[in-house]
Amino acid sequence: MSSFLNIYSSKMTQIYSCSKRPLSAEEISQAVGASLDGTQRLLAACSGLQLLNTHQDDGRVLYSNTEQASIYLTRSSPVSLYQSIQYSSRTIYLCWHHLTDAVREGRNQYEKAFGVNSKDLFQALYRSDEEMVKFMQLMNSIWNICGKDAVTAFDLSPFKVICDLGGCSGALAKQCTSAYPECTVTIFDLPKVVRTSREHFFSEGDQRIGFNEGDFFKDPLPQADLYILARILHDWTDERCVELLSRVYKACKPGSAVLLVEALLFEDGSGPLTVQLYSLNMLVQTEGRERTAAQYAALLAAAGFSDIQHHPLKTA
Repeated sequence: MSSFLNIYSSKMTQIYSCSKRPLSAEEISQAVGASLDGTQRLLAACSGLQLLNTHQDDGRVLYSNTEQASIYLTRSSPVSLYQSIQYSSRTIYLCWHHLTDAVREGRNQYEKAFGVNSKDLFQALYRSDEEMVKFMQLMNSIWNICGKDAVTAFDLSPFKVICDLGGCSGALAKQCTSAYPECTVTIFDLPKVVRTSREHFFSEGDQRIGFNEGDFFKDPLPQADLYILARILHDWTDERCVELLSRVYKACKPGSAVLLVEALLFEDGSGPLTVQLYSLNMLVQTEGRERTAAQYAALLAAAGFSDIQHHPLKTA
């Protein structure tokens, strides 16, 4: 349902931007090729969800986007959630169809949802070039919204050479170079991710961002003053997290640091609700889970790190 609302809202927004005025249900149904009755019901539901404003004009009801819908549900918006909702609809929700099995078995559901072997998590996640681009667009939309807050929660200006491990589309790397003009960022990711990132997400203007191909569980890590792991550890078991963090610790020189960016559960596990739902999603899609600040601190300490701090974000 969310995906359909989003597609519909996007089309309507494009029509509205051309006409510069609110539209009637009749105009919208004709423009998107849908039944009038179905369109009216959907528009009414979107109004109830506060995605649309309603206007009266000579007895007719006209519709326009609310400010929130214009910001987050239109494809042209720089912080659009369009790609995120599309990925949820076409990939995540299909795994959630098997939530009961995930709870019983304690493992992700790629085999039942898509018929692919899930022993190699990212082989399943990136099972086709098209699916990989969708996932990267999802991550791009996330960091376009909260990336600036993530990289400015602490003052990272002392770190001139940054390595973004699992940097995916490069959206967070771009936030780093924007916030800290003297830094350079190396995105370290799988070869096919690097290739896709260069092809779809980068231009010649991104000169302070470079790439290094590899598997961060197997290959040597680039030298850096700061290593970023943003929404990476939640994919993995505690054992795998300590394994990865230990590799980062060994790569660190004196004065280096690691920045983790994750959605945090309250210490008693009672919330936030969004993060609890994220954790269920980690069950159906990955090997990992969402954690508390203390649990992440324990993982860092087990790998050898000290002077561990955390800073909550309003957009987390």
